[in-house]
Order: sequence, then C-alpha cells, then structure tokens
Amino acid sequence: MSLLLAVVPLWPLLVMLYAGLRLALARLGSRRGRPRLELFDAVWLSAPLPALLLALWPGELALSMQSWMLGGLWQLDGARRPWLLFGALLWLLAGWYARGYLAHERRQAGEGDADAVGRLLGFTLLWPLTLAGNLLLILAEDIPSFYLGFVTMTLAAYGLVVHARDRDARLGGLAYIVMALVGEGLILAGLLWSAGSAEALTLSELRAAIVEAERGPWMATLLWLGFGVKAGVIGLHVWLPLAHPVAPTPASAVLSGVMVKAGVLGWLSTLPLGVPEAGLVRLGEAIVLAGLAGAFVAALLGVTQRQPKAVLAYSSVSQLGMLASLVGVGLAAPALWPALLVPVTLFAAHHGMTKGALFLGVGISEHPPRLPAWLIVTLLSVPALSLGGALTSGLVAKGFIKEALYGSEYAALTSWLSLAAVGSTLLMARALWRQWRGRGEPSLPWRAPMSLAWLGAVLAAVSVPLWLPIDGAKWPPLKDLPGLLWPVALGLGLAGLVLLAARARSGEWGVAARLPAGDLWWGYTALARRVVAGLTRAGAGLVASGQRLRARLVEREHRAIDWLDGLTHAERVFTRLAVPLMVGVAVLLLLGFWLG
Repeated sequence: MSLLLAVVPLWPLLVMLYAGLRLALARLGSRRGRPRLELFDAVWLSAPLPALLLALWPGELALSMQSWMLGGLWQLDGARRPWLLFGALLWLLAGWYARGYLAHERRQAGEGDADAVGRLLGFTLLWPLTLAGNLLLILAEDIPSFYLGFVTMTLAAYGLVVHARDRDARLGGLAYIVMALVGEGLILAGLLWSAGSAEALTLSELRAAIVEAERGPWMATLLWLGFGVKAGVIGLHVWLPLAHPVAPTPASAVLSGVMVKAGVLGWLSTLPLGVPEAGLVRLGEAIVLAGLAGAFVAALLGVTQRQPKAVLAYSSVSQLGMLASLVGVGLAAPALWPALLVPVTLFAAHHGMTKGALFLGVGISEHPPRLPAWLIVTLLSVPALSLGGALTSGLVAKGFIKEALYGSEYAALTSWLSLAAVGSTLLMARALWRQWRGRGEPSLPWRAPMSLAWLGAVLAAVSVPLWLPIDGAKWPPLKDLPGLLWPVALGLGLAGLVLLAARARSGEWGVAARLPAGDLWWGYTALARRVVAGLTRAGAGLVASGQRLRARLVEREHRAIDWLDGLTHAERVFTRLAVPLMVGVAVLLLLGFWLG
C-alpha cells in the first residue's frame, strides 16, 4: 500500500505527458485534415483523483526510497491527511470548473485560432504539473522532496498566472515571479543553513537542528520570511492582488485556496512549534504582531478595490494574517501549540475551501447560470458569511480557536481576531457588491460544468468540519454565539451604512481615494528603478574614472618611453667613446702603479 504514495504525485505527471501527446497528435491530425481531439477530457480531470482517494484511505502510510536523491521519505499521517484531502478536493472541483470556464477558448482553438491554441496548450500542461508539485510537498518528509515539490508548484503556476498573455497578465506574472524568487532564495538559504548545521535530511531532523543550533532564531526567521512570501505576510503580500485578478478564475481558486496554504504548511513543517527549548519567543511575538498587522491593513486596502478578485486577494492576505498570528503563538507560547494545531488545520481547510468557492463564484457572476437571481445571490453569500465566521465551518473554526486560547496569556488575541473578522465581513460585502455590479448575461449550456463545480465547492466549503479528518471540532454552545457573531453583525451594519451613504451620493459604493492593487509593489518598483539608475550612474562614473586613469597611465607610458629613448641615445654615445675611455683608464692605472 505504501507504493500508492508514489502514485499521488506521479499520476498528474503522467496526465501531463498524456495531454501533451494528445495535443501533438491533434496538431498533426489537423494538418492532415482530421478533426482536433477534445481538450480537458476525463483523464485530464482525473489528475487529483488518486490523491483524493488516498486521503480517504484509513491508516498511515510511509514510503522510503534510498535511491531517490539523498534518500526519499514520503508519509501520509494524521497531520498531512487533512491538507491532502481539502487540497485534492479543491483541485478536482477547479479542474471541472475549468472545463466550462475555458469553453469559449476551446471553441476558438477548434476554429483554428493560434493564440487560443497556445494558451490552452500552456494551461493543459502546466495545470497537472503545478498539482504534482503541490501534492509532493504535502507528502514529503525528506527535505529535497519537500523543496522540489514547493519550487515545482511555484514555477509552474507562473504559466497559469500569465495565461491571458496581455499587459495586465504580464504585470501580475512579473510581480508573482519576482516575489516567488525572493521567497525561494530565503527558503533555500534557511533549509541549507539549518539542515547543514546538523546534517539533517528530514523535516523532523530539521526542526530539531533549529532548536539545537546557536543561530537557530536566524534560521527560523529565514524560513518564516521565505514561506511568508507564499502565505502573504504583510510587506511580502504584494503579488497576490496583482496575480489573482489576471489569472483564470479556476487558477485563482487553487492559488488562493491551496497554493498559498503551502506557505502555512511550510511553517508547520520547518519551524519548531510547541518546543519550549527552541528559544524563539521573540520571533513568535513578532509573527503575532505581523499577522495582526496584515489582517487589519489588508482589510483597509481591500475595501478600496473595484475588481472583485482583487478584493478577495486582500481578503486572503487578511485571513492568512490571522493564521500567521496563531502560528506565532506556537513559538511564543509553546505550551499552547498542542491545543492550537487542530484549530489551525481546520482554519486553513475552511479558508481554502471557502476562498476557492468565492473565487469560482466570481466566474459565476460573470456568466450566471439560468437560475433565479435570488438563488444565485444566496449561494454567493453563503461562503462569504462563512468566511466572516457567521455560518457553519467559519463559526466552528472561530469557536475552536477561542476555546484553545481561552484562559491563556494570549486570550486577548481572540478579541483582536474578532476585530479583524469585522474587516473580513466588510471585504466580503465589497466583493459581493462589485460582483453584482459587474454581473453578466446568463451563460450558455456549454458552461454547465462551471455551475456544477461551483455548487460542489459551496457545499464542500460550508460542511468542512463534517468531512475533514480532525478530532475535537464541534458546534459552539449557544451561550458563545453572541461573542462569535457580533463581528459579522457589526461588519454588515457598517457595510450597509457605507452603501446607503454612497448611494445617496452617486449610486455607487465608493471611497474617496483608491489605492492601486499591489500597494507596496509600486513603491518597490520605484525603489528598484532608483537603485538601477544609481547603479547605472555609478557604473558610468566608474567607466569615466577608468578612462581618466587609462589616459594618465598612457601619458606616463609615453614619458617612460621618452626616457628609455634618452637612455638609448646615451648608450650609443657611450659605445663610441668606450675604446678611448678604456685606454684612458688603462693609462691612469699604469701611471698609478708607476708612481706607487
């Protein structure tokens, strides 16, 4: 049964090769007059299916491969199973959704549009490759496999972000790849430093090495920042609001629902959470503060956006900030981590499935199915309310976290998280309003897979505690409901007041000033341009200095040559006078001897 672990990342790679072969045969057949083969067939859609089935398999599995790089070790245990389950489920639903979402491009490709063929070729091949990397990093216990899966997922997803190949897509892709490479550099530095200090080959040994190393806090900081790029740590989050709006909606769903969670999983896998001997209290406190700052700042930035997917991207930054603060507690107060691990896992799964449903809902609002408008709005609102903590999985996750922190030195954190939930509610209201304002015409029948996949995502999102394999999650008691629901009520009240005031003015929920999506990215690029300009000027100055130095050296060389020419002339004079001088010297010597 352990060999099934190898099937999980291998099957998407085989699907990629199969799709590539079919596309090659289809292009060859089109040149010979035969019809093109169908894209996104059942085999392509089955890429995450082995992972989903294995996640439902009871018991733990481990696969050791001595000949794999430095020695491979893949595992499926109680800690990894929830991540594999909700990740594979969202990938399956998003792939099904993509079949309908890209139907128009598929029709264009069938009519011979070369640009559509190129875009679909990239999407068809990079989707399973990205999935393979995502699944590998979840199962990997050895460090090389873990990093291989992470970097494969990161680099392959770039092709999904730039799918449209227009100006906005190139900008979003640039922000994505620049920040991704920064994160990869930090991760690689942290892994090599910490693993090399104790010759660690597995993630468990890596965590122990950080605890024992003299420079352990610096190693942990590198890993926190490196994985924090993917997890949207404030200041490193700038790629999310630029990449999400330009990526195809199914890619945005897995990007926000699953791939950014790879950063959180990286923290759980590499940081010595819950270890008192680690001595990372200050780092944990810094992570808590950074997480709360991200939760509040992202909410303020998100409500200024007009693009629904940009609003949802800032919502991801806010929610991930809440998750980061809980991870920080695991370092600052290690004794609390055993009680927090399960709530953090539930929160990550709840956010992943809910945010996936919300992103898929953006495509539904653009191409609504032929259903009553009130039903579509209700279905769009259910995951939004759940994300704010008012319904089902969101309410259970909030209650679970509050129970874990109750009575501890970090009990006040629940109040801060509740205030952040007010911002989340405002973001959800803003996103739904912008979707309503930009709703499109009813979709055609060939977009039916979109609606079915979206309905499946909504049902999965609201029922996460029922199917996620974790222990201890339960419905909060009635006496706790007021304390859990007031943030959503306050957020909805504020959203209603803002909407009424805006409609009284101009009929639009607006703000006085709108910041561009990406916020700090524009400051980073301006700073980079100044640095490049400064380096260019410095280089020009060095070139000019080099030219001046060269001129001085040439001048000195000419002087030296003139001096040598003078010596040559003196040598010729000396040669002509050498015989008389020698005779004179001889005469003087004889005269001296005679006188003596």
